[in-house]
Amino acid sequence: MAFRCLIVDVLHESIGSLLESINVEYDYRPDITRAEIKEVIVNYDGLIIRSKTTVDEELINSSQLKFVARAGAGIDNLDKGALAKHGIEIINAPEGNRDAVGEHTIGLLLSLLHNLSQGHNQIIAGKWDREGNRGTELGSLTVGIFGYGNTGSAFARKLSGFGCRVIAYDKYLANLPDNNAELVDLATFYKETGVLSLHIPLTNETRYLASTDFFNKFKDELIFLNTSRGEIAPLDNLLQAIKTNKLRMAGLDVLECEKLSAMNEQQTKAFKGLVASGKVLFTPHVAGWTSESYQRINAVLVEKIGAFLDRG
Repeated sequence: MAFRCLIVDVLHESIGSLLESINVEYDYRPDITRAEIKEVIVNYDGLIIRSKTTVDEELINSSQLKFVARAGAGIDNLDKGALAKHGIEIINAPEGNRDAVGEHTIGLLLSLLHNLSQGHNQIIAGKWDREGNRGTELGSLTVGIFGYGNTGSAFARKLSGFGCRVIAYDKYLANLPDNNAELVDLATFYKETGVLSLHIPLTNETRYLASTDFFNKFKDELIFLNTSRGEIAPLDNLLQAIKTNKLRMAGLDVLECEKLSAMNEQQTKAFKGLVASGKVLFTPHVAGWTSESYQRINAVLVEKIGAFLDRG
């Protein structure tokens, strides 16, 4: 009997031919609703998702799924306990967009250090201010990478040509897999980091990790970058850190609430305060979203699905 897979999100068009190459039949239904998934999921052996679908006990309890594949890195929309209970494998593709995230994080940092967005906006408004846009060289700073997995290590690799010192903290690593950073303990990380970049998943442990207390452990005028998950860094705590000069500036690709119209009153107030500060550069959760990564994620994902099926 053929292995059947349901795809419930928009993916790069290559997904079909890649699945066919490993003899997997598929139904591509990116517009399917959650209710419809629940009705038909019993007919499939595999489920491929991106971001719109939360996979929990309610969704899978009547299924015969062998795997759930997430086309991307984060798996915070998967109930890992429920999937483990049903013996369903989790497959994701952090290797597919790690280079994109590494490059984007570099871009955020360089733009902040050299006032690129500010200078552009001033010029088109008719203002020519060289002194007010004097930059800071990346090579003069110590960059601290918090979490040294796929994206953290990719960011370190991209930094290697800039002459800056790169340190890393990862509670799950005794040694680093490369020579692009120096692994340090947490006390040293707090003391010596000048640019803090988060590269950690969203879990119960990391949710709201980047709090006022967290920032207070670092030296003043820290530069903060977040290309991981917005819920790790609550907006009101970020604003407080900006106001007290704990943060010199920040580059945020992710927000605590990314449906801007759905922000609660506290989030809206903090977001407006961050915008008004002029010290924050925002991008719309696109760090890992390049033309190349869009296709590469499929290739990584299907390769892993094939390996899973080969294991039997």
